[in-house]
Amino acid sequence: MFSLLPQRVSRRLTDPFVRRLDALGVTPNQLTLLGALGNVAAAVLAGRGDFLAAGIVVLFSSSLDLLDGALARATNRATPFGSVFDAVLDRVSEGAVFFGLIVFFSANDDRDNILLAAAALGGSLLVSYVRARAEIIGVNLREGLFTRAERVIVLSLGLIIDQVTIALWILALAANLTAAQRLYLVWRRAGNHPGPGR
Repeated sequence: MFSLLPQRVSRRLTDPFVRRLDALGVTPNQLTLLGALGNVAAAVLAGRGDFLAAGIVVLFSSSLDLLDGALARATNRATPFGSVFDAVLDRVSEGAVFFGLIVFFSANDDRDNILLAAAALGGSLLVSYVRARAEIIGVNLREGLFTRAERVIVLSLGLIIDQVTIALWILALAANLTAAQRLYLVWRRAGNHPGPGR
């Protein structure tokens, strides 16, 4: 409900990769870290204006985010720390790529795209923040028009086809709309009943 893409990839797609990674001795946290480092590398490429390579690296590195959780569940290595580690490095990954774009646009004195990148980053962080706060008060919230998967696809494709401005417009609008959508869902499910304070 209220989501563009499935919230979890079918095991039929992930199991072959998961079995191979497990055989190689790769841990879920190592996979999470590798994905984040890949996005940092993509940020460096974006900052240099090498958008095609940056987009490919974003797409590949972020796909690891589909596998770390699957690997953790399949090998019974899912832990509370691993969940937090994954969530934090997801934010690092997104923030790094947007920062790389801001560096590039700053060097070219492109104020409009700097503002767009900042708005897209802010909206992306808010989407995750609303979910995190919702879980604190006991509201399970996975829905969202533009969750991480959708944002990764739009940003990476925008980089690959050299249409970054269009991608940033989509992300700036859709991510902030998704944050508002999630806030509305929290209101519907939790209401104004007494709960943890601010």
